[in-house]
Amino acid sequence: MAAKSSIEWTESTWNPVTGCNKVSLGCKNCYAERMAKRLQAMGQPNYVKGFDLAMHERVLELPLKWKSPQVIFVNSMSDLFHEDVPLDFIEKVFDIMNRANWHRYQILTKRSKRLLKLNRHLRWAGHIWMGVSVETAKYLERIADLRSTGAHVKFLSLEPLLGPLLKLDLADIDWVIVGGESGPGARVMWKEWVTSIRDQCLRAGLPFFFKQWGGVNKKRSGRFLENRTWNEMPIAFSGTGA
Repeated sequence: MAAKSSIEWTESTWNPVTGCNKVSLGCKNCYAERMAKRLQAMGQPNYVKGFDLAMHERVLELPLKWKSPQVIFVNSMSDLFHEDVPLDFIEKVFDIMNRANWHRYQILTKRSKRLLKLNRHLRWAGHIWMGVSVETAKYLERIADLRSTGAHVKFLSLEPLLGPLLKLDLADIDWVIVGGESGPGARVMWKEWVTSIRDQCLRAGLPFFFKQWGGVNKKRSGRFLENRTWNEMPIAFSGTGA
C-alpha cells in the first residue's frame, strides 16, 4: 500500500531518493530535514545517514505493486534533480512512472536548471506532472525553465511564500499552489501576497490551490482564504496515461 500523505494536494508519497541540501531561501526551515532526523533517531533504515543524499533501489518498483490508482508525490523527502542524483537513476524513476501509468505523479524541484538540462533524456507522459518551487521573485527563472520542458502538466508550488509575486508569467502553466511556512521558526506570509496570486490565476483561468497559512500551528491558522477553501486542480487530474 502507498505511504499516505498529509499534504493537502496529493494522496501518497514515494521516496526512491532521500536527503538534500539547502539551495535557496525556502530551504531554511526544511520540513523534510526535520522529519529525516526524527526517522534517523527511530532507526528507519532509509535514514541511517539522516538527511544526507541517498538513493534506494529497493523502493523503485513500489508503484508497480500499488494496484489502486494513487496521486503520488515523488521524493517528498528530497529533490529528484539534485546534482548528485545520476541521470541513469532519474531515468529508472521515469521508467517506473511510465510503466505504472495508472497512478498520477507529482514531481517538484528547486533545481530547474538541471531539470531543463536533462529534459531531452526524460520520457514525459500525461500522468507525470512537473512542478517548480518559487518562494520569492528572486527565483522566477525557475518558471521559465519549467516552461521549456516537455512535461505535459506543469505546476508551481509557491511555498513557503516569502514575498510578493506581482507579475507572474503563467503562460503554459497548468496549476498554482500557494502556502505559508509551518513549523518552528515559520516566517510570515501576508494575505496580500496570496490574494494577488489568486487573482492572477483567476484572470488567467488557472486552477488555484491554497494549501495553508502556516505558522507554528498550521492547523490552528487553517486554510480559509476570504471565507472559503481553494482546492482547484487541473482538468488533467481526471485523465491518465500519455
